[in-house]
Amino acid sequence: MYLEMKKTLWFLWPFVVVWNLLAAILKMTGRLVAAILGLVFIIVGFILTVTVVGAIVGIPLAAFGFLLMLRSIF
Repeated sequence: MYLEMKKTLWFLWPFVVVWNLLAAILKMTGRLVAAILGLVFIIVGFILTVTVVGAIVGIPLAAFGFLLMLRSIF
C-alpha cells in the first residue's frame, strides 16, 4: 500500500480510512485469486504433461501457473 504523508482535513479522515481499508481488501483478494488460478494452471499443466501429446501445452501452462503463484506471494 502506498502510504504518503499528506495533509487530510479532519472531517475527511473517516472516508480516507474506509477507502484505504477497501483498497487493502481488494489487493489481498486479487492476490488470493491469482494464487488459486496459479495452482489450477499447475495442476492442469501437470495433467496435460502426463499425456505425451499434451506436453507441448502442459509444460508452459505449468510454468505460467508457477510464475503466477510466485507473483501472488511477492
